[in-house]
Amino acid sequence: MQVIANGAAVLLPDGSTVADLLASMGLGGKWVLVERNGEPVHRADLATTVLAEGDRLELVRAVAGG
Repeated sequence: MQVIANGAAVLLPDGSTVADLLASMGLGGKWVLVERNGEPVHRADLATTVLAEGDRLELVRAVAGG
């Protein structure tokens, strides 16, 4: 299946979750905010939110500064 993450096509196995997508991109869910098809995905739901063909995701990495 193909999804779009931050404007780029990403191929994933059918049944993949948002957590699977993040892992495939080398990102940890603790430091990434996710929006799927215009709706936020709560951190607690990353492992249970199953992606569908053509989903559009925006991923924003949280950065702390000082």
